Amino acid sequence: MLLSELRQGQSATINRIGGNGALRRRILEMGIIKGTEVYVEKYAPLKDPLELIVKGYHVSLRVEEAAKINVENVR
Repeated sequence: MLLSELRQGQSATINRIGGNGALRRRILEMGIIKGTEVYVEKYAPLKDPLELIVKGYHVSLRVEEAAKINVENVR
């Protein structure tokens, strides 16, 4: 499942980070790495971007960026 497919209030574990170059590096630098648990706090009113809680802090990602991240163990 893709991170962008999660609904508000769901959590999951990062399985794989797609993409390449600067985008991939930026995502990894934010602490979004394999095995990390993420929680979808909320979506913006127009459904882009989405706000995540990763390792206790808030991160906003565009839906386009979140679509490059595979997750598993959705709760």
